[in-house]
Amino acid sequence: MTVHSDWIEHRRGDNELIGWIVPEGEDFATIDLLGRRGEPVDWLTAKEYLEDLGIGYLADRYAFFTAPDQWARVKIVEVSPDGITVQEDDYGDAIGGVPLPSHRLPWPMSSTLVPLAEVQR
Repeated sequence: MTVHSDWIEHRRGDNELIGWIVPEGEDFATIDLLGRRGEPVDWLTAKEYLEDLGIGYLADRYAFFTAPDQWARVKIVEVSPDGITVQEDDYGDAIGGVPLPSHRLPWPMSSTLVPLAEVQR
């Protein structure tokens, strides 16, 4: 998926991009920074949804599935319509020194990347 010319950027007060609002018939769908599309709603509801969502979810931890039953705990380090880069999580290791594997994933977010909370239930 790519950003289309009819997608309307929506930015918060500090001009940070938080998503897009896309005309859909007489309504509007939202698309967040991970490319997840929301249900069609009216314009004001679309704006409020993106503003309430913000960008905090980008700091959450995710599970990246390398095979159906194998996954790694990752954090998002870069996201754009060109792709999503995740890095395996160091669990807060302050010493570090060993580069952790990173993975370049397609945008929008696919089913191989899910919020960690969904895996740890």
